[in-house]
Amino acid sequence: MKKVLCILALILFVTACGGGNDVPKYNYVRIIMETGEEIVIRLYHEHAPVTVENFIDLVERNFYDGSEFHRVIEGFMIQGGISANGEMADTIVGEFASNGIENSLRHERGVISMARTMMSRDSASSQFFIMHESNRGLDGEYAAFGRVVIGMEVVDRIATVEVAPNPAMGGEPGPIEPERIRTMELLENIPEERQTRES
Repeated sequence: MKKVLCILALILFVTACGGGNDVPKYNYVRIIMETGEEIVIRLYHEHAPVTVENFIDLVERNFYDGSEFHRVIEGFMIQGGISANGEMADTIVGEFASNGIENSLRHERGVISMARTMMSRDSASSQFFIMHESNRGLDGEYAAFGRVVIGMEVVDRIATVEVAPNPAMGGEPGPIEPERIRTMELLENIPEERQTRES
């Protein structure tokens, strides 16, 4: 059943993109922090089309405006995606190998992936994490869908801020001073001179 749903979603995605002949309109997302710092992420439609379209929809709805990187573990990842106003997002199919869906994007430094509960492979909705360092143990278990191409130094800074156990997150480490996202913007392309080489 999950494979059928995924196939249907892929058909809808291809149809929406003009039968597969057109390049997707949005290929990048710019995260603008409250500090003015920027992180630009390239989206990989080919690896996780449902996940990418869900992320684009949330950005278009300004879902992430005012949200925070609420979970930070140096040497692992920074996690965000909880709405600042309590809004909820629908769950989506988990696009990764252990869920029967091919996704070859590895959890390397700078890769963005979807968070989910341990109870359900199809529980991802809005929360995402950006890898501070590579962790191959996540490959095949979480839906990686993009990579930081500008602003990895911002990820590094956030990953190394002072943290303390966050009771609201079950005691997981969170920044003592909020690391807040002002807004996110969708981009078709980014200026060539600003791009960093993808490893």
